[in-house]
Amino acid sequence: MAQDCLFCKIIAGEIPATVVYEDDDVVAFKDISPQAPVHVLIVPRAHIERLSDATEADASLLGKIVLAGNRVARLSGVAKSGYRLIANTGPDGGQEVFHVHFHVLGGKRLGRMVS
Repeated sequence: MAQDCLFCKIIAGEIPATVVYEDDDVVAFKDISPQAPVHVLIVPRAHIERLSDATEADASLLGKIVLAGNRVARLSGVAKSGYRLIANTGPDGGQEVFHVHFHVLGGKRLGRMVS
């Protein structure tokens, strides 16, 4: 756990959050500033500052995050209609909390992204 990391404090239960899913590897909770009707953050329990810091040793964990995204989408009722799973990396990528996390966004038709 990183001492001053917001997400590490949420994982440790030091800061309250609305948890929608958790297992041994990840915790998923509602975003406090949602950008869509469904906006859930999935964070690994292990502190990795940026996605660009992930190594081969993290490959299984990253796969578990994607599978957790699928589960969160099902639990939130957006799996069939569609959802987005996004990771912002670094300041220019829009990362604000430096603990790897993925956003599950859905519940409405989302704008088109670069294809």
